[in-house]
Formats: sequence, structure tokens, C-alpha cells
Amino acid sequence: MPLDAVLLSRLQFFWVIALHILLPAFTVGLAAYIAVLEGLHFTTKRPVYLRLSRFWLKIFAVSFGMGVVSGIVMPFQLGTNWSRFSDATADVTGPLVAYEALTAFFLEAGFLGVLLFGRDRVPPWMHFFAAVMVAAGTLLSTFWIIAMNSWMQTPSGHVIAGGRFLADDWFQVIFNPSFPYRLVHTAMAFFITTALVVAGVAAYHLRGGRFIEEGTTMLKMAFGLLALLVPLQIFIGDLHGLNTREYQPAKLAAIEANWSTQSHMPLLLFAWPDEDAESNRFELGIPELGSVIITHDADGVVRGLKDWKREDRPPVAITFFSFRLMVGVGLAMLALVIYGGWV
Repeated sequence: MPLDAVLLSRLQFFWVIALHILLPAFTVGLAAYIAVLEGLHFTTKRPVYLRLSRFWLKIFAVSFGMGVVSGIVMPFQLGTNWSRFSDATADVTGPLVAYEALTAFFLEAGFLGVLLFGRDRVPPWMHFFAAVMVAAGTLLSTFWIIAMNSWMQTPSGHVIAGGRFLADDWFQVIFNPSFPYRLVHTAMAFFITTALVVAGVAAYHLRGGRFIEEGTTMLKMAFGLLALLVPLQIFIGDLHGLNTREYQPAKLAAIEANWSTQSHMPLLLFAWPDEDAESNRFELGIPELGSVIITHDADGVVRGLKDWKREDRPPVAITFFSFRLMVGVGLAMLALVIYGGWV
């Protein structure tokens, strides 16, 4: 892989988004968790929910602020690193980013002030309502950002005129073929991330013999959510894979390091993709399982990378290994949920 301007631009953007995504991945779920805590305190009047809400609200405020600061950098990078793309697609991507700012960001930022400083200044129902609005704002922000990202992956609802992408049907632009799967998959990943952080904090305090009531409450709530969402996330991931096979077959071929179109494709547990030789080294796979997972049929045909010109193929090695890392993390989470339910 040549160390050219394209790769350097990708690496630069990778470091920025790798930092940024950790913050919304935590704060979107945390906003919903705080809203649940506020609702439970409003209805039950149990002090433990109030203490937990106060604790996590401080962490949310700092994380939210850092997310805003790191997120502002990314639109500038789109304009500098991929200026021609940004210019050509501005009539589509520009409004989507604007919708996110005008609806989601203003909603969550406005009610965050009430949530942070209004507990003793507004009625309890209003404070709870503010928590719900902040949570809704974070999810609405996720909606618009995923809509834009999904359109970049599976564009639809546009026409090309004079070298520019112009929106022809905004419904198709927003609800493009991969959008529903990406939105659900991403939102659930955010909730799972928050649940794992909450569980970790609870376990830390319980092991130290501190805040027993708070730790027990957090641990039960976190593992209850994880028991529901982790298996569901795996199922949604499978549906997303089927969508990728239909609309982004070249990406799927890179994910599986599959060079030749074939049926009865094995599931590669490990391989070393060699893009120059168009083959894999040191393959370790399970026969036919790849076709079963991707097409739900052992006789299902999966297209290979050789169906596309070299310049039209995604980078294979990083796609192959990063996907397996993701699957490994998902299986580790499932094992954690099973272990947590067992003990």
C-alpha cells in the first residue's frame, strides 16, 4: 500500500474520528441512562437514583463538551483532505450536517443547561423532561450523522449534473439502502458501550466495598440491558451483512479476503491477504461457513475481489483484520453477559 496523500489523509482522519467516536459512543447511551435514572427518581422518589443521576451527569457534561470540541474538527478535515468530494456533494451532505446542528445539537445543548443547573430552579417534572430532551437530542444527532455516512456508503435519491450531486428525493437520500441497519447497529453499540462503562464503575466500587447500594443498582441495570442488547446486536449485524452483500459487494469481498467468486466459501478465521498476488497466505478457515453466514445458504455464491479492477477495490488487509477484531470484541461481550448471568 503506497504511502501517498490519500493514505495519509485517511490516517489523519482516522486519528481524529477514533478519538471523537469514543465520546458520542459513551454520551448517547449515558444521556439515555440519566433520563432513565431521572424518571425512576421522579416516580419512586428513591434517593439512590438521584445520587446516581448527579454522579453521571457531571461525567456526561465533561464528555459532551469534549465531544463537541473534537467533532468540530472533522468537517474541516472533510473540506481540506477531500475538498473535491466535499464540493461535489455539498448540496447533499451540507444540509444533512446543518439539520444535525439546527435540530439535534440545539435541542440537547439547550436542555443540557436546564439539566445541569435547574434541579433546584424548575419543577421535578421539568427537570425529568429536560433529561429526556437531552437524550432525544443525542439520538437525533446520531440519526443525521448516520444518514450522511450511509448516503456516502450507499448513495441514492440524487442526480449528477455538471459534476455535482444534487438531491432529487430527500426521503431516498436520508433513508438510503444501508441507513436503517447502520442506525440501529450504531445506536445499540452506543447503549452497549455505556452499559459496559457503568458496569465497570459499579464493579470497581463493589470490589472496594464502597457505595454498595449504588454499585448494586448500576450493575443490575447494566447487565439487564446487556443481556438484551448484545444478542440483538449480533442479529442486527447479520442483517447489516446481508445488506452489504447486496449494495457493497466489493467491501464484503475485502472483509472476507475473498479473491474469487465462489460458492461453499469458507469462513477465514485467519489469513494474511497479499494484494499483489491476489491471494491469501496462511489461511485457517472453516469450510462452507462463510457462504452460510453471508448468504444463509451453503450453495450461496459470494463475489470475489477479482471481479473488480485493482483501483476499484477497498484496502484488503486492514478491512479483513479490523472486521475480525470487531467480531472478537462482540463475542467477548457475549461471553461477559453469559458469565454475568451465571454468577
